[in-house]
Amino acid sequence: MNREEQMSEGVVVSIRGSVIDAYFPLRIPEIRHVLKTGENNHILIEVNTQLDAHTVRGIALTPTQGLSRGAVVINQGNPFTVPIGKELLGRVFNVFGDTIDYKEPLTSLERRSIHGVPVPLTQQSTVSEIFETGIKAIDVLSPLERGGKAGLFGGAGVGKTVLITEMIHNMVGKHAGISIFCGIGERCREGEELYREMVEAGVMPNTVMVFGQMNEPPGARFRVGHAGLTMAEYFRDDQRQDVLLLIDNIFRFIQAGSEVSGLMGLLPSRLGYQPTLATDLAELEERICNTTTGAITSIQAVYVPADDFTDPSAVHTFGHLTASISLSRKRASEGFYPAIDLLQSGSKMLMPLIAGARHYSIAQEIQKTLSTYEDLKDIIAMLGISELSREDQRTVNRARRLERFFTQPFFTTEQFTGKQGRMVTREETLNGCERILNDECADLPESCLYMIGGYEEVKKP
Repeated sequence: MNREEQMSEGVVVSIRGSVIDAYFPLRIPEIRHVLKTGENNHILIEVNTQLDAHTVRGIALTPTQGLSRGAVVINQGNPFTVPIGKELLGRVFNVFGDTIDYKEPLTSLERRSIHGVPVPLTQQSTVSEIFETGIKAIDVLSPLERGGKAGLFGGAGVGKTVLITEMIHNMVGKHAGISIFCGIGERCREGEELYREMVEAGVMPNTVMVFGQMNEPPGARFRVGHAGLTMAEYFRDDQRQDVLLLIDNIFRFIQAGSEVSGLMGLLPSRLGYQPTLATDLAELEERICNTTTGAITSIQAVYVPADDFTDPSAVHTFGHLTASISLSRKRASEGFYPAIDLLQSGSKMLMPLIAGARHYSIAQEIQKTLSTYEDLKDIIAMLGISELSREDQRTVNRARRLERFFTQPFFTTEQFTGKQGRMVTREETLNGCERILNDECADLPESCLYMIGGYEEVKKP
């Protein structure tokens, strides 16, 4: 054994679940360095803190069954790394950068540390641009920012996955970009179903998937986001491409950090969350931005614990978002797909200086019309629409036509609906909304506007 190997060797002195203490007599490992131990070095540990001049405490990212005190620990001398390169496309990875799709393993690729640093402010793009998705309801009422972060709120079965796959499809078609799906704390059933749906929809060749499943130790789940983001940064900075980063679920990332914090014995903060909640989240979110050469645009599914929007996890997440897309079970049950709640969704991009005066005024008029219709629904249910004033009747007719116009056939659901998918530009959608608000289709049945693309597709009976 040479001198270098001797200096990187230590022994396990304490094991408490996923928390491992190791003693290094010659050279202590740095924080975030990887340690290997156990039979065939199959147990991986990330150094979390240095207890004294020779002892470190780390979190195991793999199960620790069979590990005993006195076992040899080897310091790898570097943080966790993931592979980078064009060969990642179409593949599925775990947090360590190993393929888990039972295809040919990728062994010869260059690897990069998952602990990147945010792009300096001097290199970030200072122009706020709207990122067009081709989905009418999003582009008009809650436009995404290129290089920004959007929250996707919704329960089970309201269409989050369909919306995500459609955005990936449109990203490939319109922006010639790459999509990276990051599953943090996913159920293996959800991940497997999503993979199959993406293969069937034909979007997998331009997609990379990274998973940290629910049954994995908290240390592994806590690093999945960093692994996926490192791959996204490669496509943005080295390949100069636009990247769509989908994170499901950002709450699970915070939850994993809370578990790690508890295991390390740190004093809990509000409601039991880790004292480093704000910095943990900011460390991940601040790496998502646009530069002059490319952008990482992120859409993050957000679970709100017990629907309490004052929960620290929700409060800190909202601080980073530029847009929120809310999905409604009620709209889904009425057959409006995508089931986006048109009044609850919103965006910081919806300002005259960014979106343009015309877009802003049309969006305001749409929200006013829909809001008035919402207020009148109780009266209509009790007395009927004929009891409303002439002006209110016109408002209701406009609102019902707008609701139907914001439905859209998706490319990724063609085999289920039998309708060919539509990708509609923001300008086409605004023109259609303007014509509806001007009562140009007041004489046409509402069904003419259901599940179409642009307004020019309206078929007069």
